[in-house]
Amino acid sequence: MSTMAATVDVDVPVHTAYNQWTQFETFPQFMEGVEAVQQIDDRHTHWRIHVGPSTREFDATITEQHPDERVAWKSDSGPRHAGVITFHRLDDTHTRVTAQMDVDPEGFVENVADKLGVLEHRVDRDMKRFKEFIESRGSETGAWRGDIPRPGAGDMPRQGPGDMPRQGMGDMPRPGSEMPRPGGEMPRPGGDIPRPGGDIPRPGI
Repeated sequence: MSTMAATVDVDVPVHTAYNQWTQFETFPQFMEGVEAVQQIDDRHTHWRIHVGPSTREFDATITEQHPDERVAWKSDSGPRHAGVITFHRLDDTHTRVTAQMDVDPEGFVENVADKLGVLEHRVDRDMKRFKEFIESRGSETGAWRGDIPRPGAGDMPRQGPGDMPRQGMGDMPRPGSEMPRPGGEMPRPGGDIPRPGGDIPRPGI
């Protein structure tokens, strides 16, 4: 397994950036090579992707999810990989989004010498396309505000006041409604991830 990471700052509030990442079926709109993502239930998705001439399908389980903080997953079939997307509030209208993935490059890319390099470039481009996608819209296409604890902390998703089911564009409350903004978390390969508090200063400020 190899580790790769990419970070992008987006000009939207943290809840807008996070909400869009809960809408898995929209991923083909900004992820290269992702043909379709099917949302099976709150924890499970089915993916169809292509890398070069090859097509891959796999199932994935969301292993941890906390509103405005993180979404973590692992593959259950197909190419082996696991990852986490974390969200860090820079200020009221800017958010840092970081993707970190552990992947088996052999499972994704065939007949390419620099398999990891191909995947790293793809993830970096996907993050930049996400920035363009969400900034051009200015709002999310939907949201799911449920909470999924990491394994060992409970097996059932938790929902509290104000939580919403995963929903489409027509059902999403408009931006401006108040949503919780818990502190962010920074990813750390191979272990639990600390939860530092406070805002992250934007570069150049």
